[in-house]
Amino acid sequence: MPLHRNILALALAAALPAAGAAEERRSTLADQQSVAVTIYNEDLALIKDTRRVTLDAGRNVLALREVSAQMRPETAQLRSLSHPGSFTLLEQNFDFDLLTPAKLLEKYVGRTVRIVRTHPTTGAETIETAQVLSANEGVVLRIGDRIETGMPGRIVYDDVPATLRDRPTLVTHLESRRAGEQTVELSYLTGGLAWQADYVAELNAADTALALSGWVTLTNRSGTAYPNARLQLVAGDVNRVREELRYATTRAAPVPEAAREDAVRQEALFEYHLYTLARPTTLADNQTKQVALLDAASVPVAKELVLQGQEYYYRTAARDLGQKHKVAVYVQFENREKSGLGMPLPKGIVRVYKKDRAGNAQFVGEDRIDHTPKNERVRLRLGDAFDVTARKKQTDFRKNGERAFESAYEIALSNAKREPVTVIVREPVPGDWRMLEQSHPHAKASAGVAEWRVTVPAEGTTTLRYRVLVQL
Repeated sequence: MPLHRNILALALAAALPAAGAAEERRSTLADQQSVAVTIYNEDLALIKDTRRVTLDAGRNVLALREVSAQMRPETAQLRSLSHPGSFTLLEQNFDFDLLTPAKLLEKYVGRTVRIVRTHPTTGAETIETAQVLSANEGVVLRIGDRIETGMPGRIVYDDVPATLRDRPTLVTHLESRRAGEQTVELSYLTGGLAWQADYVAELNAADTALALSGWVTLTNRSGTAYPNARLQLVAGDVNRVREELRYATTRAAPVPEAAREDAVRQEALFEYHLYTLARPTTLADNQTKQVALLDAASVPVAKELVLQGQEYYYRTAARDLGQKHKVAVYVQFENREKSGLGMPLPKGIVRVYKKDRAGNAQFVGEDRIDHTPKNERVRLRLGDAFDVTARKKQTDFRKNGERAFESAYEIALSNAKREPVTVIVREPVPGDWRMLEQSHPHAKASAGVAEWRVTVPAEGTTTLRYRVLVQL
């Protein structure tokens, strides 16, 4: 019997709230001392949120409000900066289920609410008690001995469930060895923050140089703001274990905010590059912000017209290969200090413009670049030439043995411009090959590529002829 009484007492004690249970202490952005944000390329950011909080000696429940709604809670770490090692974390809960009328109704399924009805004529109000049976695609209520659907009136709730928050909140249970104020840092990884580089280039009249400006475009859809944040950006392909991240509800497209006067410093970090904004900036929730990255007034460029071939027709009889082949237009420049550049360029889109005779800048093409180190070449494909075209045909084909093929080709290059142009004809030739005949000298650009530079006169045509032996 004494054993049974002890078991019963323990069960009753477990069922009751603990005496002197810690009251929840709330920390908001008003307590924030500083925040540092490091944003990576693939919808990932590292947040370091420093706040001033007050703790009791013993058990504490600290609710850190206005954290990212897309926090990865398994990465969250809370530590004391002012008194290292002064508390021990026991438990943490990430409450991202935000308070809305629909969420509140869902939490009350199986519980009772009060229904307030207003008489349409007299305006008198009546109150009935109802049990919420379902909140799935509408509401189902039991009122007395009847079942009702729809919203029969105003619903009055007794309270708000503790798991529903008006802001994303990280609730930590900790044991503190001292009482009083402390400066703590909460660090975590989150989605909802992204950045990309965008470049604007303007070609000069002769297509020999361009003015290049670079922008960093920052987007915050994480569900909270980061006021006066120390902002850093990591350029590089950081390996990550792919997991499903929580995505906030899609919002309307944000309005860009420009911050041209900001400067960016860069440094090497591991095998990546780190860009640091020179002064703090505020990243508001649901906002896109632009920060100046670079500005080069005159970068030398080279323009190329390239006709790209295919290797398949060197092993078969193809005859007519097309009456009007597109000639691609490229511009390229060196990422060097003497060109006004010389800093690692993050991957992004380069949009190129050129002024017309009236002085208005017109869009002439865009291309995406990968991360480009210092002293590397940037090559942009802007489109296809309008006035320069090609006609290609196979004039002869024969088999010289089991796996040897001899074929001849004729490429007519036409130029409708008032000035001569040079077209690079690039032919990928498979296997072991040897040029037998050619009307223009070729260069072996690589083991499997023959390349010709053919000058085409103004409003004229030049024909390239060649014969090649291929052994596969």
